Amino acid sequence: MKFGIKTLDDFELKGKTVLMRVDINEPINHEDGTLNDITRIEGCLPTIKEISDAGAKLVLMAHQGSGIEYENFYTTAPHAKVISKLLGREIKFVADVAGPTAVQAIKDLGVGEILLLDNVRFLNEEDTLFEKALRLSHKEQADTLLIRNLAPLGDIYVNDAFAATHRDQPSLCAFQQILPSAMGRLFEKEYEVISELIENPAKPCVFVLGGSKISDAFLMMESVLAKGAADHVLTGGLVGQVMNWAAGVNIGKDSKDFITAKGFVELVPLAKDLLDKYGDKIVRPVDGAHVIDGKRFDVDFDHIVETESLMDIGAETAKLYSQIIADAKTVFVNGPMGVFEKEVTQLGTKTVFDALGSTAGYTVIGGGDSITASKKYDVADKIDYVCTAGGALIRFLSGEELPVVKALKEGATK
Repeated sequence: MKFGIKTLDDFELKGKTVLMRVDINEPINHEDGTLNDITRIEGCLPTIKEISDAGAKLVLMAHQGSGIEYENFYTTAPHAKVISKLLGREIKFVADVAGPTAVQAIKDLGVGEILLLDNVRFLNEEDTLFEKALRLSHKEQADTLLIRNLAPLGDIYVNDAFAATHRDQPSLCAFQQILPSAMGRLFEKEYEVISELIENPAKPCVFVLGGSKISDAFLMMESVLAKGAADHVLTGGLVGQVMNWAAGVNIGKDSKDFITAKGFVELVPLAKDLLDKYGDKIVRPVDGAHVIDGKRFDVDFDHIVETESLMDIGAETAKLYSQIIADAKTVFVNGPMGVFEKEVTQLGTKTVFDALGSTAGYTVIGGGDSITASKKYDVADKIDYVCTAGGALIRFLSGEELPVVKALKEGATK
């Protein structure tokens, strides 16, 4: 076992029916039903291939979007086609999750064959809204439809969905109550890399935190600074704006209104507390960028346009961050520095990722936007490790024991 969790090495797979949860949640093109990215699919391919090659009957379970992330809520049929193409073998697909059609398809599987079930979140019990409203224990989750119908058909449960370890749902946390369980190779690798990042990083170690989903970032910041893992935390995006607000820097009325509307104003006192404790290690933007009439204007904070939101870190900040990254031995990046999707506001993110691709230090990125940015700026192949997780990664680094990790550890003792 590793980290108190069983691995594939602990099991004889030949002839067994393996139920495996993966995270292949990708951005969807609704116009033609194709996937706009396949990074997460590529990540779990080694585990899929190993189990199938060992002579197991493999059943894959996955989600695609949710009631919250409705713009990506979709069938997993396109994923089956991508996996089939990448592996060079047939991937069976059934437009069912736990009903009679899915059950029969599992029973009909032959040795070495692979079946992908449809989006597990088509079941209410798998949706994030259901999870947050009911907060079922893992034992209670084991009595849901998915587990009652599928667990009797399986011999072993494997979880290779590290990117979903922060979710507390039956397909992720309940099979361990009934079946022998293990983590897959991707899960194992991500656990190892991120544990090393927090426990024993080469120094100096720099964390670059940005983006617009920032609540968890502040918890992570507290953890990595308290443990001494981070020598510097470079802040951008809304993280940087909240930090500057907490420091008494004028970020402008429009930016403050936007942060307030997003519900992040409550983070300002937390940011102030972090600055009081670790102000010498937290690096805040020294300038920012407005977009007025389609043109970029870099301004210092004495010349903020009150009626225009900050859309990027400024050129001076980008230069400063680039220099710090160049001198680092370990760099972790989660989130862009601004609205990098638009050319006029991509300078900050582009500069940071160019520096990431050039540094001699060990580099790790996590989260969908970071992965997208690494590809956009042609540095993906220069990054030492690309973690498929976003929210789960941040919470893992914050020191929180995540539901799936807890369930797998519990399963290892049964």
